[in-house]
Amino acid sequence: MILKIGKVPIKIWTDIMESGAMDQTINLSNLPFAFKHIAIMPDTHQGFGMPIGGVLATKDVIIPNAVGVDIGCGMCAVKTSLTNIDRDTLIKIVDQIKKEIPVGFNHQKKPQEKSLMPDISELHLGLTDEQSNNLVIEKEYNNALTQLGTLGGGNHFIEIQKGSDGFIWIMIHSGSRNLGKKVAEHYNNLAIELNKKWYSEVPPSWELAYLPIDSAEGQAYIKEMQYCVEFALANRKLMMERIKEIFIKVLKDTDNTIGSESFKKYFPNCNPYVEFDNMINIAHNYASLENHFGENVWVHRKGATLARKDTTGIIPGSQGSKSYIVKGLGNPESFMSCSHGAGRLMSRSKAKENLNLANEIKILDDQGIIHGIKNIDDLDEASSAYKDIDEVMENQKDLVEILVELKPLAVIKG
Repeated sequence: MILKIGKVPIKIWTDIMESGAMDQTINLSNLPFAFKHIAIMPDTHQGFGMPIGGVLATKDVIIPNAVGVDIGCGMCAVKTSLTNIDRDTLIKIVDQIKKEIPVGFNHQKKPQEKSLMPDISELHLGLTDEQSNNLVIEKEYNNALTQLGTLGGGNHFIEIQKGSDGFIWIMIHSGSRNLGKKVAEHYNNLAIELNKKWYSEVPPSWELAYLPIDSAEGQAYIKEMQYCVEFALANRKLMMERIKEIFIKVLKDTDNTIGSESFKKYFPNCNPYVEFDNMINIAHNYASLENHFGENVWVHRKGATLARKDTTGIIPGSQGSKSYIVKGLGNPESFMSCSHGAGRLMSRSKAKENLNLANEIKILDDQGIIHGIKNIDDLDEASSAYKDIDEVMENQKDLVEILVELKPLAVIKG
C-alpha cells in the first residue's frame, strides 16, 4: 500500500493499521528532513512518537525517540545438534535457566566481569572533556555490570524450539536493559529542550525531537546509542553461553549423549552431549548511517530488522506460535528492512481486560508448550495479544525468504 498524504510517500506492508500508528506515520511523512519515503512493516503498532515496525531515513539529523528506549534490543538464536529432547529433560533445563538467569526487574547479585562489556574507552574518542564527563554510560556503568546477562521483562523471552530442519534451537529476545533506557531518555529530553530553543517546526506533540548530526549533542548520542547496541549484544551473548552450559550439564546428568564411546577419541575438543552452531544475532532498535537511493542517510529502525540481501535474520512469533529464521531479499523500498516479530494486536491493558485466562492457557497447553501464563497479569504476553505470524510473513514475502520454521517447546518470560 502506498499513501501520498505527507511531504514524502508512505509505503505500508499491511492492510490493517490502528489509527494511533497511522497518525504517527503521517507525522513521520511530514518531517522536513524525512528522506524518500516512510516504510511501515507488517507487524506495526503504536509506539512513542514513532510506530513500532517503522523505518525512517533522515538527512543530517537523528531522532532518539525514533530509536526508542530499549536501544539495541534484538534477537539471537543458536541451532543445537539435538534432534529431539524429552519433556522431563526440557523441564530440568527450563528450571535451571530460571535459577541462573535473572528476569523482569531482577539484576545479577554481583557485578559481572568487565571483560564481558564493550570497550568504554572508545566512547571518549572525539569528545571534549566536558562531553566525556557528561556521558550517561559513564555514570551508569557500574549498574550495567549487574544488568549484564539478564533477560528483562515485557516481551523479552528465552525460548527452546524445534525447527523444520529437524534440530532443537535456542532463541533469546532481550535488549540493553536500564542502560539503554537511561541513554534514550537523557538524549530525548535534551533534544526536546534544544528544539524549543531553535523554534523547531516539528510540533512537540509529535514526540519526534531531533539532534543535528554535526552537533556535539548528536555526536554524543550516536556514540552512546552504539555502545548500548553493543551492550545489548553482550547481554544476549552471556545469556546464551550460560544456557548452553545448562544444556550440557542437564544432558550430562541424564547421560544423554549424541555419539558412541568413540566420540571423544575422534572429537577431543567437543563435549559428547550437544554441539552448538554459531550464534545468529540481529538488532531491531537502532539508527545507522547507510546508503540508499544513492545518498547517505540515517536509517532509524524502531521494531524493524535489517533485511539486506542474504542477511540472516530472526522473526519471532508469540509464545504460542511459530518463529522464523529468514534471509533478507534486499528490497530497496523497505530500506532493506523487515518486521521484527508478529507485532501486538492489542495493548497490554486491553489484553488483560479482554482475554480469557483459561482459554489462553489452553491454547498453549494443547500444543504441549511449557509456558509462563499463570494469572491475569500474564495476559499481556498471551498468544492472542499478538498478530497472526502467518499473515505477517505473507505480507513481507517480498522482503525475506524463510529458511527455518521454529515451533515453541518451552518459553521463559520476564
